[in-house]
Amino acid sequence: MTRWHCAWTCNRRALCAAVLLGTTAAASPARAEAVHAVVELFTSQGCGACRTAEPVLRDLSRQPGVIALTLPVTYWDYLGWKDTLASRPLTERQRAYARARGGRQVFTPQAVVDGSGVAVGSDRVALDRLMRDGVQHGGLPVPIRSEARGDRIWVEIGAAPDAKAELRGEVWLVPVLRRRAIAIQAGENGGRTATYVNVVRGLLHLGHWNGQALTLTVPDTQAEIADADSWVVLLQGGADNRPGRIFGAAKGPGL
Repeated sequence: MTRWHCAWTCNRRALCAAVLLGTTAAASPARAEAVHAVVELFTSQGCGACRTAEPVLRDLSRQPGVIALTLPVTYWDYLGWKDTLASRPLTERQRAYARARGGRQVFTPQAVVDGSGVAVGSDRVALDRLMRDGVQHGGLPVPIRSEARGDRIWVEIGAAPDAKAELRGEVWLVPVLRRRAIAIQAGENGGRTATYVNVVRGLLHLGHWNGQALTLTVPDTQAEIADADSWVVLLQGGADNRPGRIFGAAKGPGL
């Protein structure tokens, strides 16, 4: 099994073996840009309605403290154009969010905010409201710092702000392609060029967080999935098949 295949299938056992260090840290992470919201946009090059969500996500990606991610899905490929950036793990992530809400319905463009709030991806008013409500209810309470040091990526995660909260979560490294323009030649968007930002190219499980300060480091090659040129780190509750609230996040270089 190749490293590329492991990354795309999220083989937890293989990916955890790639972690070189996993120790409790003596102190909280050094100061970094405070991230207060994570917006995941599920979209498709074959979805005519998705074109109205693309400029919304581009604008959000420029907002301080916001991580805005594009997750292309595969289920509209039959309409006459196969999405050139889509992958099955991203499709499954959207379906897992639906299961976590107790349903099965998925659609595009759909946005998930902080792992819990859901809105139409082109509805900026609704997205702003979900982000504002998230901040008012504690936002992303766990500080995270991520940076490149030599040939490794270091991830420093703070402790839960309230020991009684019993927060638990999984740490994910998310390689992203910061920008890509795609000339769509067929289907509902045939003849137009779509410009995407922060396209998710993989989901790599780094380890479990038990509420205590934690430091992890992995080779920077783990973020070199397909054409990715940066990464995001997510700390998320729930399970693979029912992802929960995002407790913390950090940006990689250039984001």
